[in-house]
Amino acid sequence: MDLSSVVGALKGTDLFGALDDDTLAQLAAACRTRTYRKGQYVFYQGDPGDTLLVIGEGLVKVVFASPAGEETVLAALGIGEVLGEIALLDGAARSASVVAVEPTMGLLLSRATVLDAMLRHPAVLDAMMRSLGKLVRRLTEQAGDFIFLDLGGRLAKLLLRLAGERSESAEGIVLDLGLSQSDLAAMVGASRPAVNRVLHSFAARGLISVNGQVIILRDLAALRRRASP
Repeated sequence: MDLSSVVGALKGTDLFGALDDDTLAQLAAACRTRTYRKGQYVFYQGDPGDTLLVIGEGLVKVVFASPAGEETVLAALGIGEVLGEIALLDGAARSASVVAVEPTMGLLLSRATVLDAMLRHPAVLDAMMRSLGKLVRRLTEQAGDFIFLDLGGRLAKLLLRLAGERSESAEGIVLDLGLSQSDLAAMVGASRPAVNRVLHSFAARGLISVNGQVIILRDLAALRRRASP
């Protein structure tokens, strides 16, 4: 990416979007650009937390592994999302791995660069605090979902969250995120066969349609009702 494209990518993030163009250009000059093939690890759990990643192109999933080797997918993140804030702030090791779901381009900023931006620009510090607050709220909500929602409710809520701000077409909202049913199962704390059964149930009732890894949300109102406790 050329400098102007990197500036545009940084400006598209919540973390750096409030900065003026000159400051963004300085940050862009400090970025390292990396590309990752599908399935390649961007970070490994336990790696040093010395860089912040901005996703310029593509899609990644955040994966947490237990000491026994079991894995769960915590989130799927795309263009304009920022990863690595927690390890960057406390200087500890990465709390989870990040894997490219499709060919991905990332912008890497060193810990020193980001901390200096937070010190010099209150807007960056404020955005970082809001990002961490959003993360805590999401994790708290997910913990509650495991208590109060059955698998169908958790899966409906996940599909709606993955839809995010995507626009609705005549056929519905298309989720083409490259996530397998095993990935979806890991995100809702279930087995792949159990998730497959729920997806088929949703499809039979006209809530969704499934074509490989592509899921189309056809009845958002019904999915929202199903996602409610």
